[in-house]
Amino acid sequence: MDIQSKICLKEKLVKIRKDLFEQGKKVVFTNGCFDILHRGHVEYLEKARLQGDALFIGLNSDESVRRLKGDLRPIMPEEDRAYILASLAMVDYIAIFEEDTPLKLIEALQPDILIKGGDYRVEDIVGREFVEQHGGKVITIPLLPNRSTSNIIEKLTALV
Repeated sequence: MDIQSKICLKEKLVKIRKDLFEQGKKVVFTNGCFDILHRGHVEYLEKARLQGDALFIGLNSDESVRRLKGDLRPIMPEEDRAYILASLAMVDYIAIFEEDTPLKLIEALQPDILIKGGDYRVEDIVGREFVEQHGGKVITIPLLPNRSTSNIIEKLTALV
């Protein structure tokens, strides 16, 4: 599969999800901004992918990132962030979402497993109730210490 075909509109991803369900495959979903991809992201995604048969990522759009992180973010545009994520072997599909949270995307995809980083409490994860009500599970994966986009931005800012 070529890199670009991993980046889908929500409607196409819903169809792919349905096909995987019919094949008895478990879909793992995670989401985030993934601005300035780093080792912490990659290790997190590797661990997430091990939880099921396919890893779907909900990627915050540029406007969504700006609302969440401020006017100076994202550092990289959504097309670049999506392409870089799609180039990773453990990532099966990506959908960019415009909302502040991925709830609508989670409800449309009905993942078997919803995953977030260990900086989240399970009870605070957006979509948890929906996933659990539909028989899925919600888990967190510990983050790699001292690896974050914020840390990278702080180091770069200190150089200026």
